Amino acid sequence: MILNITEAASHQIKEMLKEEGSSDVRLRFGVKGGGCSGLSYAMGFEDEINEELDLTEESNGIPVVINRQDAAIIEGTTIDFKQNMMGGGFTIDNPNAIVSCGCGSSFKTASNAGSPDPNC
Repeated sequence: MILNITEAASHQIKEMLKEEGSSDVRLRFGVKGGGCSGLSYAMGFEDEINEELDLTEESNGIPVVINRQDAAIIEGTTIDFKQNMMGGGFTIDNPNAIVSCGCGSSFKTASNAGSPDPNC
């Protein structure tokens, strides 16, 4: 399994999927260049899958789509949802990240430094 979604994150994602109103929608999770450390996480909903470029799996009842190129960078990553007095949000724990930005959404790995955003 490439991606682990905790029970708390699964509950939150299922609520968001209900708002999408389509039973064919999946969570797309991956990375893109940018951010302070070079790579940033990308998370959203997707109703189309490219069989040649995408991998599909299910984690804690959530159907997930991952671009094959991103799989090695995010393998073993856990998505959680934390609620506190200031609100709530998703947290991402990527065991492949060797450097992370203070915001928690920008990182780099030993094999992929990405392209840091010079404006950070």
